[in-house]
Amino acid sequence: MRRLRALAEATPAGRERIVDLLRALAIVMVVLGHWAVATIGYDAAGRPTARSALPDLPWAYPLTWVAQVMPVFFLVGGFANAASLSARRARGGDATGWLLDRAARLLRPTTALLVTLAAGAAVASLAGAPASLVRAVVYYATIPLWFLAAYLLVVPLTPAMTALHRRFGLAVPVGLAVLVAAGDLGRALGPEGLALPNYLFGWLAVHQLGIAWHEARTGAPALPLSRRAGAVLLAGGLGATILLTTVGPYPVVMLNVPGERLDNAAPPSLALLTLATAQVGLILLVHDPVERWLHRTRPWLVVIAVNAVVLTVFLWHLTAAILLVGALDAVGRLPTPPAGSAAWYAGRLPWVLLLAVLLAVLVAVFGPIEARTGRGRADARAGRASVRTTLAVVAYVAVVYALVANARTSRSAPEPLGLPVPALVAYVAGAGTLRLLRTGSGSRG
Repeated sequence: MRRLRALAEATPAGRERIVDLLRALAIVMVVLGHWAVATIGYDAAGRPTARSALPDLPWAYPLTWVAQVMPVFFLVGGFANAASLSARRARGGDATGWLLDRAARLLRPTTALLVTLAAGAAVASLAGAPASLVRAVVYYATIPLWFLAAYLLVVPLTPAMTALHRRFGLAVPVGLAVLVAAGDLGRALGPEGLALPNYLFGWLAVHQLGIAWHEARTGAPALPLSRRAGAVLLAGGLGATILLTTVGPYPVVMLNVPGERLDNAAPPSLALLTLATAQVGLILLVHDPVERWLHRTRPWLVVIAVNAVVLTVFLWHLTAAILLVGALDAVGRLPTPPAGSAAWYAGRLPWVLLLAVLLAVLVAVFGPIEARTGRGRADARAGRASVRTTLAVVAYVAVVYALVANARTSRSAPEPLGLPVPALVAYVAGAGTLRLLRTGSGSRG
């Protein structure tokens, strides 16, 4: 508590505290949403399995407009990345040193998850567990990494996208939205693969709005921040989303539901971008009163505490579910009511509470790894900058490749370490190189 109070007292007067609140709320809502809609059953082999209950709850589809908060995370990510890059440059630092610091904040808790899972998988395999079962467990535990891979794609583009914003303003996210619409048309008329670029264009468009939000403080062409602008964005975004999901071809549900004619979230669709526009409008409407509330000591302390371990919470929340399912199954007390039944609804609260307790234990163990992430050493001298930048780019690409390769590997693949070996090797090599560049001789000034 003393450390939290020290951090609170050191908060700069001009900090946009709502950004930190939105990051924490977005992650907490994702975690609670995943837990609340889970339905547990047994497969043909008699092993526990889980799936989303959303296909059985069509009445809840409109509620996903509130539950889909990943755009909010990318929005505040764009703001935070632009702010940290600006501060780094003001201190005389370079973009490579900035990227190494940003990567460290994301990869330290991720490495803890992957190393723990790989070690546990190795023990299970040595004990005789089938490699396909080991892979299935690790696959479910690493589902959150698809989001991290998407976020890692947009982070290093921040310097270039900031420069583009200063030249072209809001034409940049509009242009990205047009590319997303083209991707949607492609997957509607042809192979699904034609929409794969939307993973980049869609999230980059929302991230760009965060950059525009930050640039509003510098005098550059910016996102209008008035309450009137917020009302226009909220009404326009909601109206467009309603049209696209009723008259248009997009489904109402904003989360993944197998069998829908289009998936609004994976990859992001034009309908998701219009919903994100409405979310930006709502944020602008509540900005001033929320900022005043966050200048109170108690709520700001809570926000700081959650943000110190927010990625740990996100990365481990499905592992908590796997551990709870395994424990209840082992003692013969695993509840498996049909999704949407009275027993299923009645079990939501105790299920979430048990998971919250278990996740709290995991955060207590692994959270300090994220919380201890600090700033790297000084930036490299100019003569070594090109070598350091090249190594950083190669290592960063290796990490992104590893996360994507894991997400695309079948959950039934026989993987004794739970993770594809090439992906695990690439991740360890990439993350290790980034750490050495940040803390070793490669980052000394």
